[in-house]
Amino acid sequence: MTTERVTASREPDDGGGAEPSEEGYQRALGSRHVQMIAIGGAIGVGLFMGAGANIAKAGPSIIVMYALAGVVVFLIMRALGELLLYRPVSGSFAEYAREFLGPFYGFATGWTYWLMWVVTGMAELTAAAIYVHFWFPAIPQWLSALVFLLTLFGVNLISVRIFGEVEFWFSMIKVTAIIGMIVIGLGVLTLGFSEAGDTATTSNLWIHGGVFPHGVGSSLMTLQGVMFAYLAVELVGVTAGESENPEKTLPKAINTLPWRIITFYVGALTVILCVVEWTEFGEGVSPFVKAFAVIGIPLGASVVNFVVLTAALSSCNSGMYSTGRMLRDLSTRGEAPAFLGRLNSRRAPAPGIALSVLCMGVGVVLNYLVPEKAFGYVTSVATVACIWTWSVILVCHIRYRREVTAGRLPRSSFPAPGGATLSWVALAFLGMVVVLVALDADARVSLYVGALWAVALAAGWTVLGGRTPRAGAGLDASTGERVRRLPG
Repeated sequence: MTTERVTASREPDDGGGAEPSEEGYQRALGSRHVQMIAIGGAIGVGLFMGAGANIAKAGPSIIVMYALAGVVVFLIMRALGELLLYRPVSGSFAEYAREFLGPFYGFATGWTYWLMWVVTGMAELTAAAIYVHFWFPAIPQWLSALVFLLTLFGVNLISVRIFGEVEFWFSMIKVTAIIGMIVIGLGVLTLGFSEAGDTATTSNLWIHGGVFPHGVGSSLMTLQGVMFAYLAVELVGVTAGESENPEKTLPKAINTLPWRIITFYVGALTVILCVVEWTEFGEGVSPFVKAFAVIGIPLGASVVNFVVLTAALSSCNSGMYSTGRMLRDLSTRGEAPAFLGRLNSRRAPAPGIALSVLCMGVGVVLNYLVPEKAFGYVTSVATVACIWTWSVILVCHIRYRREVTAGRLPRSSFPAPGGATLSWVALAFLGMVVVLVALDADARVSLYVGALWAVALAAGWTVLGGRTPRAGAGLDASTGERVRRLPG
């Protein structure tokens, strides 16, 4: 093998035996880890809790909204997949933004993705503390949040394989709960057993005011919440630098996304709305808890509460993982402090994870000061940050296709169906969601926060943007270009 400006990482191996990636990470995430991380990314608190409020606004048409958003999310992931197989790197969103849009966009995308996961981590810690409070009212909400924060911090410091194992089992719990709900619900519908047997019917999807009981406009307004529920599906892209065989595992993880959406969102919500009339749902009412209660399953609320707790911890765990990698990528570019570029003996970006955990600790403080409002304070920011990240992926894909057509870049082994045309369609859809956010008085605050964040990024770029990229992590110190290994 020959190399071109290869810069080797000096950190010691963790003894796991896996060959380090060009960024210096341990390639310790196997196929089952990547598959379950991808599955877990598509199932979160947005489904288990947030769907209740969306059902109240849209009625049975919420199923259509989740399906429509799912199609767009799949287009985004196929665009990302084509880029990942063109060049699989950790910190992929920021890396592709630098290559196809320019240095500032890489800087902005990296820090914005970091912000998205930090505030999401705050929200998930708050949610987890609320769920513990369900069982143990005497335990202060802030104390539960702190314990969870420190525990997951330890998990992420040990090794990426431990992170993968924890995420694997968190995802397994969520998947089992949803499949169990679907099977039980189908049993109620076909066999008529349980307390809900007399009222459960597929006609519940249209007899209570129709499929669009509040009109198409009201249904469309739920898209912002629906899109938030899909946040984290792009996490599979962050695993590229630590996957044992990205050329095999990443396409498989992405191509199974439609089946996950059909099963976990469209399928589960269809069964639930056949068993329980949509008029029974509202803000703060979990569709799963309500369905188990109507069916009359003993301890159903406690079981679902446990599942939602694992969903929250899974999201926070993923947040720590991704933010540490993103900060290290920024550091090697000179766009974040130098100490954030270091790896510990287990090849984990410990300083970056630690800084993220400290920022997530703001959520613990909020749980101490305003426990009843903490969740609402931090969730709205993640929506705009997520839309930015997805938009950058699509624009980079469009630019990449242009370069391939011109013969300046090699073709990816995993081309997206429809090419740049469908990426434009997905981009237009995201633009529509931003307009819907602007029209919603409650959600509009996220755009104000987004504007303030843009000012902060501009100021940060003024200070950090002119720095020379640091050597290491697969970068050339003089040019800042990613080092590529050439066959031969």
